[in-house]
Amino acid sequence: MNKCAIIYSSMTGNTKLIAEKIAEFIVDSDLFDVKEAPDNFSDYELVALGYWLKRGAPDPLMTKFLPTVKNSNVILFQTHGTEVGNEHSTTAFARAAYLLGEGCNILGTFSCQGKINPALIEKRLKAGPNDPHNKFDSVERWKNAANHPNDEDFDRLKNFIDSLQKKLSIKNL
Repeated sequence: MNKCAIIYSSMTGNTKLIAEKIAEFIVDSDLFDVKEAPDNFSDYELVALGYWLKRGAPDPLMTKFLPTVKNSNVILFQTHGTEVGNEHSTTAFARAAYLLGEGCNILGTFSCQGKINPALIEKRLKAGPNDPHNKFDSVERWKNAANHPNDEDFDRLKNFIDSLQKKLSIKNL
């Protein structure tokens, strides 16, 4: 695989950790915090864009950045407190894809549960009975999320990257 730009936004460190692992798995890569990302991707065969979820969508910094990515092969990766593959995380991929600039080709997506910001958990614990994030239904999920990203997630990520590299090598034949 030719050069890859890995651009991430991270609040609790989950997304940054996944981005760093991607950089380990893709040798010829450049890693950027979204605040320091380049504005030109013509030197990159692949642009990996990572974010945490806020209200079922990419976080505000990545939401602002996504439209600037144009005419690129893209992978989207995200971290969140919900279970992998649930409606909340799946919809977030669609929202991110919708925000991308023109001419982008999404080659794949990777989702990973991650630790939740302790301030958010505290806020939810104090919320009233009409809070849509019912604390009684969520406490077990919050505890489970605290154990992620973990080695199992990194193995899934490695398999995802290996599959992506095969896909790109076939595409370039």
